[in-house]
Amino acid sequence: MGYTIEFSDEFEKSMKKLKKKNKVIFDQIQRKLIQIVENPEHYKPLRNELAGFRRIHFGSFVLIYTIKLEIVRIISLDHHDKAY
Repeated sequence: MGYTIEFSDEFEKSMKKLKKKNKVIFDQIQRKLIQIVENPEHYKPLRNELAGFRRIHFGSFVLIYTIKLEIVRIISLDHHDKAY
């Protein structure tokens, strides 16, 4: 099943900042986005208030996304302390 990817405005803003500040993590996230589209169920589901969302860690950053039908929506990329 092919998935389509969508980005929230918050995520796009975070990526622009990250590209200027930390190119290594920016590149890691770019590669991981391709893997997410190929197999979005692979990554850890969240629980409690964030049930229905999934997450991936990149050092001290957390990427949160959700899967609805055939659409993967990237919600946010934030520092671990602010993400949850």
